[in-house]
Amino acid sequence: MACRKASASLIAIFAGVLWSIGAAAAEYPAPVEGDFVLKDFRFASGETLPELRIHYRTLGTIERDSRGQVRNAVLILHGTGGNGGNFLGQRDGSDSFGAELFGPGQLLDAARHFIILPDGIGHGRSSKPSDGLKGRFPRYGYRDMVAAQHRLLTERLGVNHLRLVLGTSMGGMHAWLWGEIHPDFMDGLVPLASLPTQIAGRNRIWRRIVMDSIRDDPGWRGGDYETQPAGLRTGVQMLIFMGGNSRMRQASAPTLQAADEYLDRGTSGMLRGTDANDLLYALDASRDYDPGPALERIRAPLLAINFADDLINPPELGVLEREIRRVPKGRAVLIPESEATVGHGTHTKAVVWKDHLAAFMRSLD
Repeated sequence: MACRKASASLIAIFAGVLWSIGAAAAEYPAPVEGDFVLKDFRFASGETLPELRIHYRTLGTIERDSRGQVRNAVLILHGTGGNGGNFLGQRDGSDSFGAELFGPGQLLDAARHFIILPDGIGHGRSSKPSDGLKGRFPRYGYRDMVAAQHRLLTERLGVNHLRLVLGTSMGGMHAWLWGEIHPDFMDGLVPLASLPTQIAGRNRIWRRIVMDSIRDDPGWRGGDYETQPAGLRTGVQMLIFMGGNSRMRQASAPTLQAADEYLDRGTSGMLRGTDANDLLYALDASRDYDPGPALERIRAPLLAINFADDLINPPELGVLEREIRRVPKGRAVLIPESEATVGHGTHTKAVVWKDHLAAFMRSLD
C-alpha cells in the first residue's frame, strides 16, 4: 500500500495535477487488472532479474481486422513516480483524465478502444527497489521500460499493432522511443510534456540535485537504509519546486507564511508515501534517453504537445521546434499559459489539449 501511495503523491504534487477541471465527466468501464511476469529479464546494463513483474490495467475489448491485426489498441504511458491508475481518477462523475477521454462518445471511448495502462518498471505495482532488493535492484533505463512494455503487449495481451501511443512526461519520452524502436507498430504517436533530446541543462541539474541529496546522505547506506534518509526531504522539495508554474505557486502561497506552509504541507505529504530508492532509480532511469540521433526513423504521424509554462521543458530553448522538422510526419503544438494550465502537470489535464488530440486522430483515418 505504501508504494501505491508514493506513486499517487508524486504524480499529484510533482506534476501539479488538479483533478477539479470543471468539465462534464463521463463514466467508463471498470478496468481489468493483471500482472505479467517476465522470466530472467535482461536489462541493458547486463543485469538480470529472475522475475520482472509488470502490472497493467486494460479497458475495453480488442478488435482485429481480417488479417488478424489489432486495430483499436491505445497505449497510455505515465510520468515519473506515477502509475497507470493515475489516468483513471474517479469513474463515478469526478473529473479526471479518464473522464475527459474514456467515456461514451469521447475520443478514446472504452467501448470502441482497447486501452492499456501499464505501470512502468520501478513504478506502481510493477517490480521496484522497495519490493525488497533496495539498492541491489537492477539499474533500469527508459529503453528497458519500453522493452518491457512491448513484451507486455505482444506476449501477454496479444496486441500486434497500436492505434495510438500517448505518453505524459516520462511517458512522453517513452513515446518518442517507441516511434524509433518500433516504427511500424503504431498508427500515431502523441508525446506530451517532453522533448526529443538528451536530458541536459536545467532538466539534468534538478534531477542530479534530487539524486545527490539521497546518495550523499549518510543515512542512505548504499540503499540499505531501515528508515528513509533525511536527504529525501530535499529531493521531494525539488520535485514540488519544478512541478508547477509561477502563477499557480503565487496564488497558492501569496505571503511568506503561506509559502512556508505550502512547502511544509506538500513535503510532509510526499515524505509519507515516497521511498528514496524508488525515487532515485526513477530519476536515474532517464540517463539513457536520447532520441535525437534517430528522429528520422519515426515513420508514424506524431503530434508533440508541450506547454508554455513548463519549467522542465521550457519552450524558450527552441528544442522542440528545431527537432520536430526531422520527424517525417511530425508536428508540434505549444499550448499557451492560461488560467487552465498548471505548468508541467498540464499534461494530465486533458480538457486543455484534447481538441488537438481530436484533430490528430481524425487525420489518422
